[in-house]
Amino acid sequence: MESRAKLFGHPIHQMLVIFPAGLLATSVVFDIVHRASGSQAMAMVAHYLIVAGIVGAALAAPFGLIDWLSIPRNTRARALGAWHGSGNLVVVALFVASLLLRLDAPTAPSWPAQSLSFVGAAVMLVTAWMGGELVDRLGVGICDETGLDAPSTLRRDLRTQQARGH
Repeated sequence: MESRAKLFGHPIHQMLVIFPAGLLATSVVFDIVHRASGSQAMAMVAHYLIVAGIVGAALAAPFGLIDWLSIPRNTRARALGAWHGSGNLVVVALFVASLLLRLDAPTAPSWPAQSLSFVGAAVMLVTAWMGGELVDRLGVGICDETGLDAPSTLRRDLRTQQARGH
């Protein structure tokens, strides 16, 4: 099933989700380094990574919703997509709560603030697996012309535009 929201022939959601996933996961690494070293700089980096990750999630989510709405009802993909999206809302909520707890002292986050991030990262591992299952196993967002010798998506988009008279 092809994605409804594409850029240069590729699903926008799949292009954007790497940013919040990477930023939020990396914030946990910096929190761990902060806990191990006491470095205030590491805590501040984690703080800003969380901010950027939340912004990235807000940008990626609408494109995921567009794709989810196009999945036929009463399919495993639709149900799994609902769990994936809902789980990612939980992830973002956990990181937002962590961020709110850090606002007064971003260079010295409390255990509860960091614990929320750690739990958020653990939930994100599950939702990331779900996203992989949607794409790799269930074919959500996969081009109908998929194959080892399929033409470039750029060539396909050009043909589509030419056919429309653009």
